[in-house]
Amino acid sequence: MADIRTHREGREFVLYDRDRLGAYRADWFDAQRWQARGSVVHSTKGRGAVLKREVESELWVLRHYHRGGLVSRLIYDHYIWLGAENSRAFTEWRLLHDLHRRAFPVPEPMAARVVRHGPFYRADIALAYLPDTRTLSSFLAEGALSDAVWDAIGAMVRRFHDDGIDHPDLTAHNILLGAAGALHLVDFDNARRRPPGAWTVRGMARLQRSLRKVALETGTSFDERAWAQLLRGYENAGRLGSS
Repeated sequence: MADIRTHREGREFVLYDRDRLGAYRADWFDAQRWQARGSVVHSTKGRGAVLKREVESELWVLRHYHRGGLVSRLIYDHYIWLGAENSRAFTEWRLLHDLHRRAFPVPEPMAARVVRHGPFYRADIALAYLPDTRTLSSFLAEGALSDAVWDAIGAMVRRFHDDGIDHPDLTAHNILLGAAGALHLVDFDNARRRPPGAWTVRGMARLQRSLRKVALETGTSFDERAWAQLLRGYENAGRLGSS
């Protein structure tokens, strides 16, 4: 069993696995110190800036939670306080911790932090860096992928769906491909576990819209054949799982 702890210091709450990380360290979420030590800043589509740094000989990615859309112009990174356990950061960390423990292709969650500001809070999450990976969208900008890759993407998505995981931002920007063909799904902010339902259809439609948008942005055509292969991988994985 994991030794999951919540460290509280004033208005700050930090969730982490003591068996994995040992004692809590205050610099886990000190972004200014990260940058001063030469951390790399990445602009990631849809998720703003993230920081990458070395922590105890491991590479971590630090992501700050912020709102999207029109509301972000008024409330950039504040959320209604309903307790630390109900925060977006703690919810995402616990979901990722469970999925990673069961060998799902997700980044390992290191720690999550929320800082209360009266009726609001701000939040961050630290994740293990996935080396030698790039977004599906970046691969598509360079040309077609093999049927085997599309089949594997469909099978991966089906595995999450069969486990009841509703990923609200299932896009080509949140599917990562590794150099050796490994796949990962990232950015589980607002993801949740749900009973079977129409949300799986909506998720697949969201992915298809994303692929069409990437094609439009890169001046290419949406690959109907590749999408059909992805669907075959999705359906075949379902049949294997039910057998």
